[in-house]
Amino acid sequence: MIELTRCYRFSAAHVLARDDWSDAENRRRYGRCANSGGHGHNYGLEVTVRGPVDASTGELMVRGQLDSLVAERVVARFGHCLLNGDSLFEGRVPTAENIARAIYGELEAPVAGAGAARLVRVRVHETRKNSVTYRGTS
Repeated sequence: MIELTRCYRFSAAHVLARDDWSDAENRRRYGRCANSGGHGHNYGLEVTVRGPVDASTGELMVRGQLDSLVAERVVARFGHCLLNGDSLFEGRVPTAENIARAIYGELEAPVAGAGAARLVRVRVHETRKNSVTYRGTS
């Protein structure tokens, strides 16, 4: 088995706040990130797939295929948007942790449908000091 990691970027905004908490509780828990006006990030995204190398191409997965999946299912959907308004975050705060889980969920089946490679990891870089990795449930 071999792993391939591709890196991407997208800009998006979010508000870290729960609807069922008071403004004071949200500010206590999330600090300035609970500002109702929201704030943005230039997110870095790493997507890692694993599988056997195709003997005829010498590749695990056609890179353009993975790039297209990420462009369509993540960058076009989340880019320059307020993540709180996306249905993937209905009932969930769009923290870096939940963003990583949502992206994994959006990519897992399409990657599996593209060939022998399987999605194994999504890493979201929110800031220079903060990144989150999600590896799925299996």
